[in-house]
Amino acid sequence: MNRKQFDHTVRAAGAILATDQVLIIGSQAVHGSTDAKIPEAERSIEVDISALKDDNGKKADLIDGSIGELSIFQETFGYYAQGVTPDTAILSSGWRNRLVTYESPATNGVKALCLELHDLWLSKAMANREKDREFCTALLDRNLVDRKILRTRVNKIRGVTSAVKQHLLQTLAVPDTHH
Repeated sequence: MNRKQFDHTVRAAGAILATDQVLIIGSQAVHGSTDAKIPEAERSIEVDISALKDDNGKKADLIDGSIGELSIFQETFGYYAQGVTPDTAILSSGWRNRLVTYESPATNGVKALCLELHDLWLSKAMANREKDREFCTALLDRNLVDRKILRTRVNKIRGVTSAVKQHLLQTLAVPDTHH
């Protein structure tokens, strides 16, 4: 998903939810923090979008039903929004205070509140799928995240075992040697 597609999906989500602010949780949150081209993020054809408050998941369902996977929106444009709730991602405490606001003329007044890159890295590292590991490596390789900040935030993740935190810290301690 490129920037133009991201803008379009944010605009559509804002219209569907009748709001001028949406939360971006997944890899497409990079659009809020950097103009760098990140192929590992652009490969994705979906953006994880949430309302700021969606305790019962009804707003996520509305996104899915309107512009989600297999919708007319996806059929027409080739990309879609995945409706999620704010608690979908496992995040470090204080993440809401670090959200990065993104807006462009193409979002038509809808602000995308995007996970800050370090919080995004941690959420992707916690998901730990192959595509997430590639994404995390890309952010590290491009020096878009700082290992020291990541280490500090690992210790502020709530609700995960110390073994999980230790694994993340080990991941950060070993520089990537795949080049």
